[in-house]
Amino acid sequence: MQKIHTNTAPAAVGPYSQAIVRGGLVFTSGQIAIDPETNTVKAADIAGQTEQVMKNLGAVLEAAGSSFEKAVKTTCFLADMGDFGTFNEIYGRYFTSLPARSCVAVKTLPKNVLVEVEVIAEI
Repeated sequence: MQKIHTNTAPAAVGPYSQAIVRGGLVFTSGQIAIDPETNTVKAADIAGQTEQVMKNLGAVLEAAGSSFEKAVKTTCFLADMGDFGTFNEIYGRYFTSLPARSCVAVKTLPKNVLVEVEVIAEI
């Protein structure tokens, strides 16, 4: 098992790794809209936060030797399902390989962000 860490994505906000590689797969932790340069939440709207989440996921996937195109499963968490349309449009620009996906609304996310996404991808 290999732990993944990159400075181009936010550091973990708890006792966990940005991702783990095992058995030819990378399992990312959920990424939220924290800008790794400022360590602050990026943007107050769903579009800006989703873009930052995708940048963070891209950085973690790249550090693990993977990419969005190799994603096999994503799990998406939204603070408000009313944001689904905007989120889905941006998500679709990154996950063009159409991996399996779950998307659920949750009561609250870390740092009160609007979106969190985790990925399982091939290496």
